[in-house]
Amino acid sequence: MHNAHAHVPPPVNEPVLSYAPGTPERATLRTQLDAMAREVVDAPLVIDGRQVRTGKLGTAVMPHAHEHVLARFHLAGPAEVQAAVDAALRAQRDWASLPQTARSAVFLRAAELLATRYRPILNGATMLGQSKTPFQAEIDAACELIDFYRFNVHFAERILAEQPVSSPGTWNFVDARPLEGFVFAVSPFNFTSIAGNLPTAPAILGNTVVWKPASTAVYSAHFLMQLLLEAGLPPGVINLVYGSGAQVGDAVLASPHLAGIHFTGSTGVFQGMWKTVGENIARYRTYPRLVGETGGKDFIFAHESADVDALAVAIVRGAFEFQGQKCSAASRVYLPSTIAPAVRERVVAMIREIKVGDVRDFSTFMGAVIDRGAFRDHAGYIEHARKDGSTILAGGTYDDKVGYFVQPTLVETPDPRSRLMSEEIFGPVLTWYVYDARDIDGALTLCDTTSPYALTGAVFARDRTFVEKASSALRHAAGNFYVNDKPTGAVVGQQPFGGARASGTNDKAGSLWNLVRWVSPRSIKENLVPPTSWRYPYLAPDA
Repeated sequence: MHNAHAHVPPPVNEPVLSYAPGTPERATLRTQLDAMAREVVDAPLVIDGRQVRTGKLGTAVMPHAHEHVLARFHLAGPAEVQAAVDAALRAQRDWASLPQTARSAVFLRAAELLATRYRPILNGATMLGQSKTPFQAEIDAACELIDFYRFNVHFAERILAEQPVSSPGTWNFVDARPLEGFVFAVSPFNFTSIAGNLPTAPAILGNTVVWKPASTAVYSAHFLMQLLLEAGLPPGVINLVYGSGAQVGDAVLASPHLAGIHFTGSTGVFQGMWKTVGENIARYRTYPRLVGETGGKDFIFAHESADVDALAVAIVRGAFEFQGQKCSAASRVYLPSTIAPAVRERVVAMIREIKVGDVRDFSTFMGAVIDRGAFRDHAGYIEHARKDGSTILAGGTYDDKVGYFVQPTLVETPDPRSRLMSEEIFGPVLTWYVYDARDIDGALTLCDTTSPYALTGAVFARDRTFVEKASSALRHAAGNFYVNDKPTGAVVGQQPFGGARASGTNDKAGSLWNLVRWVSPRSIKENLVPPTSWRYPYLAPDA
């Protein structure tokens, strides 16, 4: 026990290592990759701090070498899901009763472990299991997750410090209670940092969690859980269960103690969960908090004053880094007719230089898409482009014999409201539409109204008047809006991340806006000088 008004260290964004030839991190990572590739991991559930093996197994493979098994993971059944819920409920009182400094210390230690000994482990797991290049793994599994841990404890401290005024004779304050019940965290395959943030953001503020990662990200999730336990996370605070959304989710959503959902994934799945919560609403002890980020159809809108070279680089990086499997990836581009030929020439030339292959080859820019289902979806969009009057300007081929490889594909469509311009593809297929530069207002309207999503978007222009015009016209089209930059790469503490419309609840991961969703404030008033008579002064007779 200590009696101190302690403050967490001021958060600073973790520097990104380069992995350039000759650097120590490059050599360390290669050694780690070789060691991990030689081992098949046994990945148990973790319930109440204990490893649980069911014997019913799933398999994790390398997407870029899909015959190579990385792990065999144990699938949860109804008994294990209920055990995870029960463990979370048992753990909450003790976890919530700890001072905020004690909870914060766990995640600050996790950040330090990840910045050092666990850095090559999590980066290696993300490369092998999710087919990220060294740089993409570094900015995700290391830097962004370290930032989440350091900044989120800072945001938690700010929430606790936000207190009301007190009038003379009274003392008012707010108790930032955790939610009553448990939080269900459902994380996607594409970002290890999201998998590390979704269960821990609520936990920092005293909540306990049942965490279900995507089956295609089990390998990195296994090491994430090891990191948290080594950092001192008490048993039952975060309970890790593997399984299908239906097998795990249906049982969890049926619990009357469900207090919140922290979700990143598809719009359809989140809407289905929301519907189930609505149908069950009368049975819950409290109204569950629903926080979801659900994808996008992210745009780049170019004005004829744009810097053509900068625009071309943003298109290529924004669309094809990590195979376009970012919810923020550029997926549709609006090009003015006046500069379209110059942009086309530059982008096509860059795409032809992109190397697609095994991410263990550090000259690779793109790895494989995540699994066979994604491969088939992306191939289907490419074949659709061949038949709908569009022109494939670059790429357009795919091969899954060794890995799930889809070449970076650029499509030009004559139809600004085609499937390729409106549907989320979540892969390396970029479509652009060339608009008449004389009809800028019509093009902005198309950008705003064609897709149901509103996650990220970018405008390129040197004309400041147009930048302001576009910012106003597209105000609700993107929760993260970029000027002369690609629409990806939000940094914790700098660009709070999230969108609205079909892209989610816009609760802004990487900011106080997200953390505040995981508390249920209690206002407390203490009367320091309570009245001793029931009579008010106005009741006295006139003199």
